[in-house]
Amino acid sequence: MYAHSEQEYLPSVLRAFALSLAFAVLGMAAGIYVPPSLILPLVFVEPAMLIGVLFLRRRKAISYTFLYTFTFISGITAYPVVEHYLATVGANAVLMAIGTTTVVFTGLAVYASVTKRDLSFLGGMLFAALLALIAIGIFNIFWPLSSTGMLAYSFIGVLVFSGHVLFDFNRMKHYGVSPEEVPLMALNLYFDFVNLFINILNANETKRNAAHF
Repeated sequence: MYAHSEQEYLPSVLRAFALSLAFAVLGMAAGIYVPPSLILPLVFVEPAMLIGVLFLRRRKAISYTFLYTFTFISGITAYPVVEHYLATVGANAVLMAIGTTTVVFTGLAVYASVTKRDLSFLGGMLFAALLALIAIGIFNIFWPLSSTGMLAYSFIGVLVFSGHVLFDFNRMKHYGVSPEEVPLMALNLYFDFVNLFINILNANETKRNAAHF
């Protein structure tokens, strides 16, 4: 269980998470002016940054500079994705997806933070499910899924990243957060939120396209 001093850093994680989202929004605004030829290299920079920091250095600690630089770059590379959804489903659907993501994320976070159950047993299953999603995503690049398959894939993605929200907040409740872990935990929450949002958007787009046939 966590020490009292470590519990005090939970608000710091939430502040860093909120700032991460702000930097991502700034990145998306900057992405309007970034030529498409530079977007693709930045897509490869993101995993390179993660591999370099999380595996070549201590895996439980990253700097705030890394966190905000990464989320800013992530915002730039997310701009074409959001632009695609704005063109296909419209601004109202994108705003609704943001609202839905915020409500779901907040509800899961509150539940995970107040429940007395230790949900750490979810860790292994969530990791396996994440690997499966990545594998299916790669498969979809070469052999596109049907509309039904994409809808199922998106709903599974929503469930998996909802599970990650539960797991991450519950882990902080039961095991605490040390000062050096704050940026990494904020990055975890950022990934949870963004992937939840993208999967909700993808599900909306798939349902919209299916309705037109």
